[in-house]
Amino acid sequence: MSATSTAQGPDPINDDDGPSNPLIAWLIQTGWTLDSPRDVVLGLAELMLALGFAIHRIRVTVRTLHPQFIGISYTWNKSSGEVDEFTPTYEVLQTDMFRKSPYAGIFEGAGAIRRRLDVPGVELDFPILEELSEEGATDYVAMPIMFSDGKINAITLSADRPGGFKTDELAMIDTMVPVLGRLMEVHALRRTARTILDTYLGPQTGERVLNGLIKRGDGEDIHAVIWFSDLRGSTALAERLPRKQFLDLLNDYFEAIAGAVLDHGGEVLRYIGDAALAIFPIGGITDHPELCPEHINACGRVLAAARDAAARIDEFNAEREERGDPKIGYGIGLHLGDVMYGNIGVPSRLEFSVIGAAANQAARIESMTKALHKQVLVSADLARVIPEKLTSLGVHVLRGVPEPQEIFTLPEGATAAAE
Repeated sequence: MSATSTAQGPDPINDDDGPSNPLIAWLIQTGWTLDSPRDVVLGLAELMLALGFAIHRIRVTVRTLHPQFIGISYTWNKSSGEVDEFTPTYEVLQTDMFRKSPYAGIFEGAGAIRRRLDVPGVELDFPILEELSEEGATDYVAMPIMFSDGKINAITLSADRPGGFKTDELAMIDTMVPVLGRLMEVHALRRTARTILDTYLGPQTGERVLNGLIKRGDGEDIHAVIWFSDLRGSTALAERLPRKQFLDLLNDYFEAIAGAVLDHGGEVLRYIGDAALAIFPIGGITDHPELCPEHINACGRVLAAARDAAARIDEFNAEREERGDPKIGYGIGLHLGDVMYGNIGVPSRLEFSVIGAAANQAARIESMTKALHKQVLVSADLARVIPEKLTSLGVHVLRGVPEPQEIFTLPEGATAAAE
């Protein structure tokens, strides 16, 4: 195989009965029915073994659109017979491990690479080759997998028989790769769609959209704990700080607030400037939430998230004080109620969110954190579901809420909210 081979081999279909290449036939007949790339790689490895390929390892690496990871690698090893997944972060591109790997050249369009590992005196010019040789591999092939958008991915294979891969085996692999590429691209697009929905909508909301709730008005009435939080003094901060510094501060703040929500099973629906709207969905509506295990669990998790957020902000403020920067203040309002969870907007620009009096009440409760000098406030509707006793702050009038409401805070007492 030449170093400039491109995995765009001859037409694998040469008669009316279908592909003559058994690898392609399997991909078309069986591979397309499998649910995940992991299953595809496993099935392909098992087929190669059955066909007599002396396969030692197969790794398929697909580059994906993800805010944290450059892609995902699916690796089958003969020793385990299983497929492992690895998701490298973008930082790996700056490491010697990547720069000295075959991937660096392949992703830049260098074409396929083959290295015999059992030839005396051969130079093992990639560190991975030394590792494979020590495991007993005798041959190594790395080939680009082209997607329809021009993105280059890769498949690497190693053999462990004396003499390495046979010529006809390499020919079958070469003509199989474009078909494998189309199948992996479908899985990659699905993964990208889910990643984008999870990142911009949240995993629970994204799941609903992916399952078909995409029209205006699509949604359902649910019980949920509503979380509304806000950063104090953000206008003055935005005017005083350079744009980059203010954005960094906002991201650090949301890392604490939204990170706590996500870590405790909540769903962040919107960032509204420096405010965040989140929910802990419960599902069905009941007249006695205090008797419902699902409600009790969700309410317990939201209080744990509030405590977690407070601890994270305290740590963040301690770091700011060490640098001579002022502390930041915030408020969190929590309420349990009925909301419509679904699509609102115009048909060409929708938002999946929650609407209803309960969502508005959570925002009004949060607005009281400054007046009551508490960072976390809880409605009476939520407090009655929590087994632990919360601290009452009395009955207060909330703007836009018909009846005065009793407001609670955490029993240990939240620290005074920063002005």
